[in-house]
Amino acid sequence: MIRFESVTKEFPDGTVAVDALSLTAPTGKITVLVGPSGCGKTTSLRMINRMIEPTGGRILIDDRDTSTIDAAELRRGIGYVIQHAGLFPHRTILANITTVPLLLGWDKARATSHALELMDRVGLPQSFAKRYPSQLSGGQQQRVGVARALAADPPVMLMDEPFSAVDPIVREQLQDEFLRLQEEIGTTIVFVTHDIDEAIKLGDQVAVLRVGGRLAQLAAPEELLSRPVDDFVADFVGRDRGYRTLGFRTAPFPTSSEPTVRLGASAADARGVTDDPWVLVLDDDDHPVGWVERERLDGTVTRDALHRGGTVASTDGPLRQALDAALSAPSGRGVIVGPDGVFVGTVRARDLIEPIEASAARERAASSADASGDEAGEGAGEGIVVAEPKAL
Repeated sequence: MIRFESVTKEFPDGTVAVDALSLTAPTGKITVLVGPSGCGKTTSLRMINRMIEPTGGRILIDDRDTSTIDAAELRRGIGYVIQHAGLFPHRTILANITTVPLLLGWDKARATSHALELMDRVGLPQSFAKRYPSQLSGGQQQRVGVARALAADPPVMLMDEPFSAVDPIVREQLQDEFLRLQEEIGTTIVFVTHDIDEAIKLGDQVAVLRVGGRLAQLAAPEELLSRPVDDFVADFVGRDRGYRTLGFRTAPFPTSSEPTVRLGASAADARGVTDDPWVLVLDDDDHPVGWVERERLDGTVTRDALHRGGTVASTDGPLRQALDAALSAPSGRGVIVGPDGVFVGTVRARDLIEPIEASAARERAASSADASGDEAGEGAGEGIVVAEPKAL
């Protein structure tokens, strides 16, 4: 657990970068710091490992005041990933990853074995071990940076906009890989980003900072989207926050049968084809592979004829996924699959309105119940113990 207690950073010129910041980053969770330029998020991050020294307040890691720990010792126990990976250009990938373990006294065989294991876990082939950073793509270098930060099995990891220097496709892949990895290792992570979508996707809790390093709101992503504390947070989160809230809601919704044709089959074999201009194409395992225009069904159905517009949603996925599938599909019908990826049916956007409204009503009711409970707790008489809320 990392705890900020009224932490302030004032620079010699009088600039206050962080102003009496108090928050807790729970053990094993991802806490994301987000906010506009000049809000002190990177300064706050770098004060944790004392690359910047606070001018007021305390930062504690597992109840130990970091100011009482030797700075070099502190940093060796904290993984650190920055925007451009920060790799040593003259050292191989293996040497980069084993740097801290060797400094900590690990024997070379153990450090090497662990580094190769980490390369597998972050999605890098072990054949890259003898390459140099310049021989890797930007996304691959960031993976090395993550592996190096994890090399000494640190209980804490700091990440300063680690994925912002790569293209959107690679960035999404890195985010997904990072979430998968975090499920396995459960490290306490403080993550800085300027991208609210990244914060919502990655954070177990999100801290929105105002300019001047003041905390505006600390909340779970769903709460941040549905109940911003003020206009500043609402504006920063974005005008489409109602739509993005659907990424955290699930509800049963109806699906309809769909005309389909098998990939590689004759157009004459299409099942249930009507006058609709679009037909869904399935592979031999009943997995959807794309849409085809009915007028192009004049022979064998090939991949060249496929229209891949539209996403695929799962029956157990969030409502946003289903709605996006419906809005993105050229047919206007979202493709729905089961957990095994097998085609189940399709859904139109209009068929999702009732489930969405029902889900929102349940959330409002739960919110009202929580508020009533809080009021009852505040007015509780002597002898009644009110339980503290669970940590995020």
